[in-house]
Amino acid sequence: MTSTEFPIQLKLIFLSGLKEIVKKELSAHMDVKIIDENDQEIYIDNIIDFNILKNLKSVLKVCLSMKSEKLNPIYIYKHKSVLGNIIEKVLRESDDKFKSFKINCAGSDSTEITKINEYIKDTYKLTESDKADLKIYIIKPNNLWEIAVQISSKPLSFRDYKLGNIEGGINPTIAYAMNTFIDLDNIKSYINIFSGSATLLIEAGLINPDLKLVGFDKNKKSNSIAIQNIKKAGLIKSIQLKTADIFDKPDIGRFDAITSDLPFGMMISKNEDLEKLYEQFIIYSEEILNNGGKLIVYTSEYKVFEKMISKSKFIIKSDLSVRVLAKVNTYLPTKIFVCEFKN
Repeated sequence: MTSTEFPIQLKLIFLSGLKEIVKKELSAHMDVKIIDENDQEIYIDNIIDFNILKNLKSVLKVCLSMKSEKLNPIYIYKHKSVLGNIIEKVLRESDDKFKSFKINCAGSDSTEITKINEYIKDTYKLTESDKADLKIYIIKPNNLWEIAVQISSKPLSFRDYKLGNIEGGINPTIAYAMNTFIDLDNIKSYINIFSGSATLLIEAGLINPDLKLVGFDKNKKSNSIAIQNIKKAGLIKSIQLKTADIFDKPDIGRFDAITSDLPFGMMISKNEDLEKLYEQFIIYSEEILNNGGKLIVYTSEYKVFEKMISKSKFIIKSDLSVRVLAKVNTYLPTKIFVCEFKN
């Protein structure tokens, strides 16, 4: 089969709601032609250096892809080199050392998929594994069949600095998105309230380590995890982390930007009043945010936040709805809020 019959495309996959953030990041790094898009995917036709793609911070993963009404498992079984063309390109151009593979496909125990598995084992000397390095997808999301091969062994949303996580912690692509609403190169101070495992602080510090970066959380275990992550990111001299309760109004200065992944769900203590907590957060933010500064908040309890912020000195300048996968086939609606002082 010729490459013109099934042209290879790049497929960028991201969280629903972050498309404009992804487009902005793409345009800052490369000149691309978008040939198709939806709420969670962008397809581009120019094959860019994989090392550039792997540095994208707003994207969950990137695949090489082919789409056609022909590309069902039976066709691929009869024309294995079509899939082989993509696999060979990934193996050749990626710096990752792939040792194992897995085909994700409905009917994965069919004769056709079994034969395709054998072809990959024999041709590319890869072992089949559920925890595969090389992830292959044969899917039919709409009217067209699609073959996709992930260009990296780990998702792009995986961060090397993540030595530890906390339950319900923020996805790094959302943390990156939140920080894009702040001109990090032209402010002097940044505080992350309820700092958890320090994802927001680290994502900001990797962009501008010269910022005054401060975070606090009352959970000592979270702070211990955060310190490990900060050290791994090489930002231990840039980020100050404190153990403090917001109801104690810690006196740690004033800031040009405040960010927070507000506690919700399992992150709320058993007897904690969510409205009271959010109200205290807003009151404290009013006291420590410099004039002209921005307050950036992320939460699934956005109705509670909207209610409490309406009583404050702040105004919501914009908001962004984001859907995150809470469990299999179940999505959690969340929002990013960009707030400033009322005029």
